[in-house]
Amino acid sequence: MTKTALVTGAGRRFGFEVAKALIEDGYKVFAHYNSSKDGVDELSQLGAEPIQANFARQHDVKEMVTQIKKSGSKLDLLINNASCFFDNDSVDNDSEALETVFQVHNIAPYLLITGLQQQLSNSDNGLIINITDIYTDKPSTNYIAYCAAKAGLANMTQAFAKALAPDVRVNAIQPGPILFLPEHDNEHKMQVLDETPLQVEGGLEPMIDTVRFLRDNPFLTGESIKVDGGRALNL
Repeated sequence: MTKTALVTGAGRRFGFEVAKALIEDGYKVFAHYNSSKDGVDELSQLGAEPIQANFARQHDVKEMVTQIKKSGSKLDLLINNASCFFDNDSVDNDSEALETVFQVHNIAPYLLITGLQQQLSNSDNGLIINITDIYTDKPSTNYIAYCAAKAGLANMTQAFAKALAPDVRVNAIQPGPILFLPEHDNEHKMQVLDETPLQVEGGLEPMIDTVRFLRDNPFLTGESIKVDGGRALNL
């Protein structure tokens, strides 16, 4: 029977690449996006089913849950990857940005997990993977709200791992410098790599490998794996 996965934030970067990898692995993929649709169009051509939802609005998340439930009784994999990244100035001067940080990283994953719990339980190997951050353990003072929200998602990972066992496993991945943003200049890149013991930009493949590792090892739950080239050691 075909396995089914939901990837949030599938329009770009890791979300896009892991969705594509899962399609190659034979999954039917629900590819969620908010506004980054270019990658989702490509995923659609590969067979993914696109789902638009603004995670800053609870109504959108609940509508998405309803739509996925209507499509089938089983969900094998949920990857909570959707994210937004605001610094202190952004959230201090825009209350909507502050709310969005916690809506996207905490409330939306909570609603997806609780709303799709039965579908995940119906799988023989139901798995949730939450994408957190290496700053979960050692927060940056420049992104306080973001780090707090990611820490909340990390805590949620452990709580749901206990609550949903033995039917559903729940784990997290903490990425480090896997893929620099276009706005990162060479000075920033060199500084980050200098702080990273392996001194390389990891790329997305190590993240995808970790998803497959968590999927294929049925004796892991409540775990959080750093994929960061060792950078967390120097934070």
